[in-house]
Amino acid sequence: MVTILVSLVAILHIYILVLEIFLWQKPIGRRVFGTTVEFAAATRVLAANQGVYNGFLAAGLLWGILRQDVPIQVFFLSCVLVAGIFGGLTASRKILWVQALPALVTLLALLAE
Repeated sequence: MVTILVSLVAILHIYILVLEIFLWQKPIGRRVFGTTVEFAAATRVLAANQGVYNGFLAAGLLWGILRQDVPIQVFFLSCVLVAGIFGGLTASRKILWVQALPALVTLLALLAE
């Protein structure tokens, strides 16, 4: 069950990667992040950079799953949690619910296993 939760957090970050790298300036990307055409155009490089970081988080989680290595999974879930808290405090409260909460729930489930 915990492997499914870790996988879902990884999939979420792959989805965020796609949004930030490939769909940032498209209507779906602007709708998800609540941006304007002008803002999306001006920040596309920054968004793509964030997308790469989200990809690394997903890759680390998948690596931990494939190796069945709990410490790796704990490390990357902790990174997701810290990033989610920071983003929630500095960018949008929505990030606390979308990124930090799933990471926290999954981390607690993994540690309780």
